[in-house]
Amino acid sequence: MPAISACLIGLYSAAHAESPISSSPVVDSQFPIEGDTEQWSIHGQTTYINQFKNNFNSPYYGTKSLLNKTNGDISKSYTFSATAFLGARLWEGAEAYINPEMFEGIPFSGLSGLGGFSNGELQKGTAIPPIYYMARIFLRQTLGFGGGQEHVEGGANQLAGNVDKRRLVVSYGTFSALDFFDANTYSHDPRTQFLNWSLMASGAYDYAANSRGYTYGFVGEYYHDQEWALRLARLAMPKSPNSLGLDYDLTQQYGNTAELTHLHDINGQLGKARVLVFQNRGVMSTYKNAINFGEQTATIPDILNTRNGYQTKWGYALNGEQAITKNIGAFARWSWNNGQTETQAFTDISNSLSGGLSIKGQDWGRPLDTIGIGAALNGISSQQISYLQKGGVTMFIGDGRLNYKKEQIFETFYSWNAYKNLSLSADYQRIANPGYNADRGPVNFFGLRAHIKI
Repeated sequence: MPAISACLIGLYSAAHAESPISSSPVVDSQFPIEGDTEQWSIHGQTTYINQFKNNFNSPYYGTKSLLNKTNGDISKSYTFSATAFLGARLWEGAEAYINPEMFEGIPFSGLSGLGGFSNGELQKGTAIPPIYYMARIFLRQTLGFGGGQEHVEGGANQLAGNVDKRRLVVSYGTFSALDFFDANTYSHDPRTQFLNWSLMASGAYDYAANSRGYTYGFVGEYYHDQEWALRLARLAMPKSPNSLGLDYDLTQQYGNTAELTHLHDINGQLGKARVLVFQNRGVMSTYKNAINFGEQTATIPDILNTRNGYQTKWGYALNGEQAITKNIGAFARWSWNNGQTETQAFTDISNSLSGGLSIKGQDWGRPLDTIGIGAALNGISSQQISYLQKGGVTMFIGDGRLNYKKEQIFETFYSWNAYKNLSLSADYQRIANPGYNADRGPVNFFGLRAHIKI
């Protein structure tokens, strides 16, 4: 662990990729808790992740391939993050939050060669020495419409208090789209759960974000009697695909997202079903235009040469979770996008099926430990396949040629609650057909994670 970690351990607590309100525990009560309304809060987290990979089969490679150590790749990849979560009430129903954050890390192969990358913290890119920035700064206004009250427990980016069961919540500022959308109790946070990108989120959901994973905009949430929640958002996209700068105008380049959530009960066990649709608009290249340009100029097709107008990407995600017993939960996601344009913000996945189990350690006397077992099957569109077969590269993948086969990912982890809010995890991932190329791999990733929160 980098030396700077010593002064930060114990100062931070997790809320990365969790909804600012819906992920907090809610007490269903017609008699809400009195006197438990926070006026301010301070939480924090720090997470360190270290990964190694085997010297896998690699008969050839290109400029955007996952490399072997013998091809010049680093021997290990790591990330180290620390975040402070500060919140305060302003006036009736109004709250303000700021999250200063530090990040340090380096990915394998310059973050190339995979659709489902092996560490969700690597969305923040490469940073040595550490960088410091404001991850989130946003306002939240809640308007109650009756229906009785429920109690929301305090946590990171959530002040404890009583709220109406029917309410409208409007958030404005800078945050992560995954704070609000595509949530899942069993697989959503790489700091405590599955690490792989296509397990922590719906792989084909090209959600609005800059290269650090954050965006700017408006989110409206309507909650109805605990059973239903509707979320709508207009969010900023990067000025150019996969870049740091956001287009704050929200009129020419933007991401629209809508999601409907339903809470249900099956044999006394709770579950949730979510349906999400999204539309992104921005200056992007299409694979078809890049291929045509390459044929006309007798060159290798290149998406950088054909970013000459606004394009639209759209898609959807189906997301379900279900408690099987008190200590076992299951999850599944299916996501799809039209795959005609280059990736604007997330990763090179046009369709993805993922799912798995989360098992608490109650049966072996470790109730705060967790075993995770998950898998994902990722694919890309026919247009992108043709582009890559002709030698093209994207921001993330490109071996110079392509023997296409879907990327197959298996991940399992054991999270050990070492002491109070300190957890240590061992993680293993096997990725077959990395970058959708059957000529390469499989790749085995071995990871260790330390996470502490307050």
